[in-house]
Amino acid sequence: MSYLVTIGLEVHCQVKTRTKMFCACETSFGGEPNTRTCPVCLGLPGALPVLNRHAIEKTLLAGLLLDCGSPEISQWDRKNYFYPDMPKNYQTTQMDSPLCLGGEVPVYDFNYPTDARKNIPRPGLKVRLNRIHLEEDVAKSTHLGTSSVIDYNRAGTPLMEIVTEPDIESSAEAFAFLRSLQMILQQGGISDADMEKGQLRCDVNISIRRRPEDPYGNRIELKNLNSISAVRRSIDYEIARQSDELAMGIDQIQSTRRWDDDRGESQLLRTKEDAHDYRYFPCPDLLPVHTAPLLEKVRPLLTERPHERAARYEQDFGVTTYDASVFAADLPLAHYFEAILGTGALNPKKTSNFLLNTLLGTLNERSIAIADSPLPAAKTAALLGLVEAGTLALSQAKEVLSILLDAPDRDPAAIAKELGFEPADAGELDALCDQVIAANPDKVAEIKAGNEKLLNWLTGQVMKASTSKPNPKQVTDLLKGKLG
Repeated sequence: MSYLVTIGLEVHCQVKTRTKMFCACETSFGGEPNTRTCPVCLGLPGALPVLNRHAIEKTLLAGLLLDCGSPEISQWDRKNYFYPDMPKNYQTTQMDSPLCLGGEVPVYDFNYPTDARKNIPRPGLKVRLNRIHLEEDVAKSTHLGTSSVIDYNRAGTPLMEIVTEPDIESSAEAFAFLRSLQMILQQGGISDADMEKGQLRCDVNISIRRRPEDPYGNRIELKNLNSISAVRRSIDYEIARQSDELAMGIDQIQSTRRWDDDRGESQLLRTKEDAHDYRYFPCPDLLPVHTAPLLEKVRPLLTERPHERAARYEQDFGVTTYDASVFAADLPLAHYFEAILGTGALNPKKTSNFLLNTLLGTLNERSIAIADSPLPAAKTAALLGLVEAGTLALSQAKEVLSILLDAPDRDPAAIAKELGFEPADAGELDALCDQVIAANPDKVAEIKAGNEKLLNWLTGQVMKASTSKPNPKQVTDLLKGKLG
């Protein structure tokens, strides 16, 4: 029997700041354990927190990027329960008055898993947000079988918790949501959101029911998933587990489970506490925050979002929907593309094709990211100018590009000349075409009968006979004209 699935996510994202949320300790990844600590983030008696203004501003900026509203006054609370990785045994967070309320995340169709893109049940989905609140991260626990060790370097790092409404209906939608959110936060400068570094983690809440008119089933929470692919696998497993148990008449109990990715199964941790079990109360050490002046300060920093960039590229530059989605997903590539177009009157669609099919392919062969390309946009534009002028064919431009990547200071036209890629003398080329046509009457007859593929063979004969290396397209066009 099939069931209706309802999913909500709680996404924890470290805010990109130089120092921690309530102290001046440096935020870093990969440092020696317990070397980025002080009395505040260690929870020592008498230590008092001081707000990180930059973290608050970045959280408000994230809210603007995601169309959230903000209360006039936001305040801080203490969340109390046993924290093995929080030395003061409570977390400074926000309960009743978070920095951001409402909002939504557009789920980009190109962010669905590859195997799910052909059949997206709800294209253009937008997942509503309930809130974004700011809090401090906990320390990192490492379990060694019979013992555990704790690194407090991460404790106190500014952490946004982004809570969705229960709008997600499948593991593929959750996957695409997380990739889309990650992309917006990275491009907006809010966070590096690197899951491998623990900068983005996710709790998944799942319930299932038989019919739309039935009440929601009891909610099962999966804690601290640290990769987007693990989120997808855990959801698929949990849907199957709950469905099998309901089919056997076993009711689900509200609970928290952990996901064991090696075993591919979830395991019960505890029956779920409700909010009152956390014993929230206002933090006596921190003043409320007036959001209006901070919002006015960060509003000018609001950047173009991926879907807005894609729409602009389609409308202004005439690129395909697919190409626009590639540029939307890769901000350094988009900047490179616009820098090329800014150098002169190049054709945007041809520029897009060259970047995506030729330049990126060549860089990938060398394991170089576009952001690390040694070739300035102006040099790529000069090379493209030779292609658009008919001096170089794309295959020839790729040869020039390979040399340019090793010697980016050189002139593309000079490299083309060294390789013999020059426009042939018009009279010489015209005569060569006549000679090849006269010498191959059988091939000419076949071409005129409809076998146009043989044009490439004739082009090759002209190229062999030429003293230079003319653009093959130029030769083919000349042959076409002569053959009618």
